[in-house]
Amino acid sequence: MDINFNKNEDHNKLLLSTLKKRFAQVSLGGGQKRIDKLHAKGKLTARERIDYLLDDPSNAIEIGAFAGEGMYEEHGGCPSGGVVVKIGHVQGKQVIVVANDATVKAGAWFPITGKKNLRAQEISIENKLPIIYLVDSAGVYLPMQDEIFPDKEHFGRIFRNNAVMSSMGITQIAAVMGSCVAGGAYLPIMSDEALIVDKTGSIFLAGSYLVKAAIGESIDNETLGGATTHCEISGVTDYKASDDKDALDKIKNIFDKIGDFEKAGFNRKESVEPSLDPEELFGTLPRKRSDQYDMMDIINRMIDADTFEEYKSGYGQTIVTGYARIDGWAVGIVANQRKIVKTKKGEMQFGGVIYSDSADKATRFIANCNQKKIPLVFLQDVTGFMVGSKSEHGGIIKDGAKMVNAVSNSVVPKFTVVVGNSYGAGNYAMCGKAYDPRLIVAWPSAELAVMSGNSAAKVLMQIEKASLEKSGEKLSEADEKALFDKIKNRYDDQVSPYYAAARLWTDAIIDPRDTRKWISMGIEAANHAPIEKDFNLGVIQT
Repeated sequence: MDINFNKNEDHNKLLLSTLKKRFAQVSLGGGQKRIDKLHAKGKLTARERIDYLLDDPSNAIEIGAFAGEGMYEEHGGCPSGGVVVKIGHVQGKQVIVVANDATVKAGAWFPITGKKNLRAQEISIENKLPIIYLVDSAGVYLPMQDEIFPDKEHFGRIFRNNAVMSSMGITQIAAVMGSCVAGGAYLPIMSDEALIVDKTGSIFLAGSYLVKAAIGESIDNETLGGATTHCEISGVTDYKASDDKDALDKIKNIFDKIGDFEKAGFNRKESVEPSLDPEELFGTLPRKRSDQYDMMDIINRMIDADTFEEYKSGYGQTIVTGYARIDGWAVGIVANQRKIVKTKKGEMQFGGVIYSDSADKATRFIANCNQKKIPLVFLQDVTGFMVGSKSEHGGIIKDGAKMVNAVSNSVVPKFTVVVGNSYGAGNYAMCGKAYDPRLIVAWPSAELAVMSGNSAAKVLMQIEKASLEKSGEKLSEADEKALFDKIKNRYDDQVSPYYAAARLWTDAIIDPRDTRKWISMGIEAANHAPIEKDFNLGVIQT
């Protein structure tokens, strides 16, 4: 190994160490003291509940662990959005589990909580994946009710989705393991079956204090909406559990009896380890986002050994396209090539930039994968489309539009991994969040923005400088540098993968070595949902 490899490895492993530390912090939810209080009541935490429920907690992936990070600080924060979401297996059946974290403001719903719950339901709907709700929530966080209650993608959309998912035949099981109040009371009851834990679970539209204030009736919460009330008097719930583990065991028993599902039929063979060591990903990926490297060095540490069949290898070389297998699953890979390439015409093309020929190649390849029913994997390290008179005259906008069209209309499952840069329209063409990837994850090295912090700072500084000069002010060299640094620092915060993950622009920040696992779990989920429409590009400029 050369010195550059070692420097890259040190840098990327430091990023991974930071990821692990930040994950350990958000995993504590509202903090150890609140966890201890929960345990004193005989309750498990959201993460403990999920781990007990799943067949193998280590064989699971977590959606939105960093949701809400750095947001709502004036309200005390909202770690993981106050809800834990994982995809794993219960009694051998793949499921998505949604568990309110009662250590975070008693499980109250912040705006990001609603967005994360809707993301979980979206994954369930797209993949026809069974969903389990572990309910323990005080309802809408009232100080921010205007940002979570009334709009289309707010709190009420959850219950609308419950109804739609039921009509689609998607299994929904809910366990009420704590508070379940007001509008939130509808979620478990709109599920197929509902369980409630005795003495700790409760369901009511209005609690005892509000009932007293509204109609003058004096009643305690247990009599009003506890397990005995709803299992023996109202008939609202279907099963009474003695404690958290008993409720989770009952869910396991229900899932043990569920029949098989119709499969989409994606191709899978026995998994083979990559030909190159995935541990070397850390030294292969450059520490600087502007440095060049060969994307095949990444791909060959991710795919099953000796399975890559490159498509149009000598054409449109700033995008790599080809068929391969990941954990046995057949995939079509669309990846940004990050090394400078030389065309047959003797022209040099910059790595990470999408040119007309590479956009054309990608469009054709995406169409081929749709024709053959092969899921698509996009590996992003893109600075955008090529600019300048030559590209504009050559129709770069038209060719880019074709690629965006193909990505938009693709009917096979798409999975996106942000390896490095994800800038501008390159984010769109390479299946960014707006283009419905079944899962989208980022490596700790990722950056997502309209352009790099350095480029953005230069542009914004020139605008600011011109504005000041119009009013007769002239900046000194020191003032220019201070202004540039101020703008760049602010912009750099926003291009961070944590900024994106906090807002659910990505589903997770992952250890690069876990990429195979995420894609494999994603395709397994997608296999629950047979493709129901044909691939059609619609009207495009030729």
